[in-house]
Amino acid sequence: MPLIPEEPQIHESAQGPRATPASGRTAPTPRPVPGPRPVAPPRPGRPGPLRPAPPVQRTPHDGAVAKPAVPGPAAPATPTSVSAPAAASAAPQIQLIPASAVGALDAAEEAVDLLLESGRAPGEVLVITTGEQHPWAAHELSFGETAYWAQHDAGDDVFYADATAASRAASRPVVVVAVNGGSAAAVAEALPLAHARAGALLIVCGDPQQINSVLGAGV
Repeated sequence: MPLIPEEPQIHESAQGPRATPASGRTAPTPRPVPGPRPVAPPRPGRPGPLRPAPPVQRTPHDGAVAKPAVPGPAAPATPTSVSAPAAASAAPQIQLIPASAVGALDAAEEAVDLLLESGRAPGEVLVITTGEQHPWAAHELSFGETAYWAQHDAGDDVFYADATAASRAASRPVVVVAVNGGSAAAVAEALPLAHARAGALLIVCGDPQQINSVLGAGV
């Protein structure tokens, strides 16, 4: 089912590293509306509804004649408490931000800014690029993969990974994808992977026709 591009709703913010678009080009940076947060499951041990007390059997006084019991309408059976099976996790909401390959990274950064401003914790956000690496990822990888993935495992900040490394990244509530280049095969592989990693919200910044053709068939 084709996705409808979201209306731009984001204002500028200085949070997070930024990718610089190519000289002389203005990158469109429409921004999405923050998606819903997952509903917390009910806590175990919560008491159920109270059952009515059983009727008290009264003994007739001495000398009184007990009246025969008249059968009344049968009371509905009280259902017994059973453990409900765990609900299947709902599919994440998908938001599309139209952007060119040149402007996709800036659009993704704007989306991250809005998510953080709306109350999302940095550790809830994963950013995936399909083309050139995000500058933060390139910088951190210069210190070695061990240090780079240690920051991922710490889970206390936004994590940036390219499409080839995204398969190693753990799921997070929000995944933002910047379709900033790469082959058609790389994009076709990265988008379903990002969808599988997103717990509540998937934001994709790129060409709407390309994104719909991939997600429409693969999700």
